[in-house]
Amino acid sequence: MRKACELVGGFLLFQGLIGIVHELIGWFRLMAMIRLLPFLDGYELCTSIGLAVVGLLVVAVAEESGKSPSGSLIPDADRARPE
Repeated sequence: MRKACELVGGFLLFQGLIGIVHELIGWFRLMAMIRLLPFLDGYELCTSIGLAVVGLLVVAVAEESGKSPSGSLIPDADRARPE
């Protein structure tokens, strides 16, 4: 599951960056898939920035979920509390 999230996040990040470059410079015309969606006409740059941010967040969450927690899950679980 983590690997799939990393792939999806990487794809979204890639498409966002390609869309930004396409809108600002005009390169990568065939790779920018945002321009193929007619309902986003005029909002390609904003959508590309949003895609890049969402892709970065998905990759970051996937990376963080793969780490094991350090130490005990419950702090001081071996000690009884005085009541």
